[in-house]
Amino acid sequence: MRRLEGKVALISGTARGQGRAAALRFAAEGALVVGGDLLHEEAVETQRLIAREGGTALTPGPLDVTDEESVRSWVDEAADAFGGIDIVYANAGAVRFGSIDGQPYADFSVTLRAELDSVWLTTHVAWPHLVRSRGCVLTVGSTAGLTGSLTNRRTAHSASKGGVIALTRQLAAGGAPYGIRANCVSPGMIDTDGSRADLLADDHPMRGIARHIPLGRVGTPDDVANAAVFLASEEAAYITGANLVVDGGWSTVLPGAAH
Repeated sequence: MRRLEGKVALISGTARGQGRAAALRFAAEGALVVGGDLLHEEAVETQRLIAREGGTALTPGPLDVTDEESVRSWVDEAADAFGGIDIVYANAGAVRFGSIDGQPYADFSVTLRAELDSVWLTTHVAWPHLVRSRGCVLTVGSTAGLTGSLTNRRTAHSASKGGVIALTRQLAAGGAPYGIRANCVSPGMIDTDGSRADLLADDHPMRGIARHIPLGRVGTPDDVANAAVFLASEEAAYITGANLVVDGGWSTVLPGAAH
C-alpha cells in the first residue's frame, strides 16, 4: 500500500522546484494533493503532471501565502472538495538576500512575511481541520536557520528560517494533545531554477559549494520531497518536533580550504 493513500495534502508553492517535486511525490504515494502558488499557470501544470501519472490533484486558484483571505479560500476549497485535510506542507516562500548593514528594512520585512509569517498563517487557518483529522504539519526550514554564513549575506533568511524551526517545535507542543504532529525539513543547497540563477550562478562565491559538502554534491528537490513523505507518513508516527536536515552533511562539518 502507498504510504499516503487517501490523505488530503495541502502543499503551497507547487509551481516549481521543491514544491512541484513534493506534489508529484505525495501524489505518487496516494495523497490527494491540493496545490497552490502565485504562479498559478505553473501550479496548474504541476496538477497536469500529477494527472498524467494517474494521481489526483486540485489547484483552486492563485495562492498568496501572505494574504489571510487567499489562504483561507485555499484551505476552505480543499476541505470542501475532499471532506477534510490531513497534511499541511507549508513550503512556499520567497527571499531577498542582504547584509545587516546593506539590506533595506522593507526587504527584511518582505522575507519574514514570505518565509515565516506564511507558515504561521497557513497552519493557523488549517488548524481546525488538522484537529479533526489528527493530522500533521510539515514546514521548510534551512541550514540558514542553524548557522551563519561567510559567503551568503542572508540576514533576513537566517532569521526567518530559524523562526520556522522554532515555530515548528511549538506547533508540535501545541498539537500533541490533539494528535497533531509537526516536523520541519531543513534543506541545504538544493539545485533549483532559483538557486541556479543566484547562489549557484557562475559569479556567486557559493558556486563551488559541492566540494565542501561531505556527500560531494548539491541536493535535488526530490531529496527534500523524500524526507517530507517520510515525515508525513505513518512511518514517522512517533516523530514530532523534529528538524530533519537534508544537506549532504554540509552543516555538520567546518568548510574546507579553498582549492
